Amino acid sequence: MERTPIPVLTVPTAPYEDQRPTGGGGLRRPTGLFESQRNYLPNFVQSLLSSIDLRDRQGCTMVVGSDGRYFSRTAIEIVVQMAAANGIGRLVIGQNGILSTPAVSCIIRKIKAAGGIILTASHSPGGPGGEFGVKFEVANGGPAPDMVSDKIYQISKTLEEYAICPDLRVDLSRLGRQEFDLENKFKPFRVEIVDSVDIYLNLLRSIFDFNAIRNFLTGPNQIKIRIDAMNGVMGPYVRRILCDELGAPANSAINCIPLEDFGGQPPDPNLTYATALLEAMRGGEYGFGAAFDADGDRYMILGQNGFFVNASDSLAIIAANLSCIPYFCQMGVRGFGRSMPTSTALDKVAKVMKIPVYETPTGWRYFSNLMDSGRCSLCGEESFGTGSDHLREKDGLWAVLVWLSILAARKQSVEEIVRDHWAKFGRHYYCRFDYEALEPRTAYFIMRDLEALITDKSFSHQQFAVGNNIYSVERTDSFEYIDPVDGSVTKRQGLRIVFSDASRLIFRMSASSHVRATLRIYAESYEKDPSQHNKEPQAVLSPLIAIALKISQIHERTGRKGPTVIT
Repeated sequence: MERTPIPVLTVPTAPYEDQRPTGGGGLRRPTGLFESQRNYLPNFVQSLLSSIDLRDRQGCTMVVGSDGRYFSRTAIEIVVQMAAANGIGRLVIGQNGILSTPAVSCIIRKIKAAGGIILTASHSPGGPGGEFGVKFEVANGGPAPDMVSDKIYQISKTLEEYAICPDLRVDLSRLGRQEFDLENKFKPFRVEIVDSVDIYLNLLRSIFDFNAIRNFLTGPNQIKIRIDAMNGVMGPYVRRILCDELGAPANSAINCIPLEDFGGQPPDPNLTYATALLEAMRGGEYGFGAAFDADGDRYMILGQNGFFVNASDSLAIIAANLSCIPYFCQMGVRGFGRSMPTSTALDKVAKVMKIPVYETPTGWRYFSNLMDSGRCSLCGEESFGTGSDHLREKDGLWAVLVWLSILAARKQSVEEIVRDHWAKFGRHYYCRFDYEALEPRTAYFIMRDLEALITDKSFSHQQFAVGNNIYSVERTDSFEYIDPVDGSVTKRQGLRIVFSDASRLIFRMSASSHVRATLRIYAESYEKDPSQHNKEPQAVLSPLIAIALKISQIHERTGRKGPTVIT
């Protein structure tokens, strides 16, 4: 029986002025905006698809996935209908729409797709009152570079119509190929529903010694682990890989059912929100704990009794122990990368290993360029994101498997490994203070005035006395990055004060904010003496924070009494 071709419609629309991607080709907004504003999602999807050159778009393959948050199924249906109408030849979609961000990157690279669309707002809350996002991955499997984001935005400002096949319906639950005949199209449009875990799991098998990890989790000296998927996308990956494949007991994994509202909690793996994991680890029963964010690219590591490993230390410790990972023994290590606000703990390791370090703005797209050129093998950010050149995205489960490999090889606890690292390289006391939901103009003027203050010549070599501490300013700047690959310049990426003892204060506006603004203050202090490594970070850093509050006047100008979140 001959099928009736599905009509392709052109729908008139009006442009929106606020669809500038915040970095990496991503648009993140309150979910209610996507639901209530006419054509808000179709407009952005059309702008995104139109940013791909027509010759590259016709007949190409793209990957689509989501973190399972509220509005994802509706959005996937729209993305599929518009991809078909815009000449995409094939879509590869995770079963039930579920694909982690690392898995999308993995599949794009494996099948040589033209790119991918991820429906996620990362660690932001879900549900009708939460946030929703659309993120564009390019052909290398990484976030869209700035020039692509700029192109999407320019198209969005003048958009007058979008193309869609509103009658096209895909069964996201059924594995395999589905074909659709479209009007005025010579070839059928294909959708392939794939297992969400398979391709990514095969990549991990090629990187790690799964037998060593399995023996560590199941052998006579096995460690008890506790893994919190925070009701995000990582539930199926944790159960399949850590439990089924590597032998961890099923009750090792908690919150593994993806929920549209993530169980009512922000899916943010830090000490503020991963409280269930923290309490379990404090009981002393488990030797290793980890949590993941909604889309699986961020992670947090805890040791027995709730011993916390900050993300900057985790990156440095991974760098110092890459010989525990077969992938790096085979491929070698060419360079390290870290975002500017990330602590300089990685730099100490790199100096000993005689390996270059690239200091970049915040945003994984800068690392992607370095990795594509063969300059960088391992990179990370202070916001609990770490990854390597196996993908072009940060990868939470990869980082957890790295840690389990290190623990298995060294036969030490998490705390012992961290303290040994501090004894060898020194400890970098580090904290980030987030002032969230600020009025944007207020945040802008705070940063403007602060930049004028610290870049004035009179601020250079100024001294601050706080209690028994005296801090002498060595240098200040508004951080800018010159990409060593293409020479592109990225300016105004945070304000930086470096003191004579190598302590640092950094002020930065978060690029992922939407209607409200987030201002972050980072404080770092280096301590070489092992006898001084047992202090609380906030106590050590309190003089620096006092300086930051004094010069920024953030409490006086915002009416706040303190930060929203401290990590």
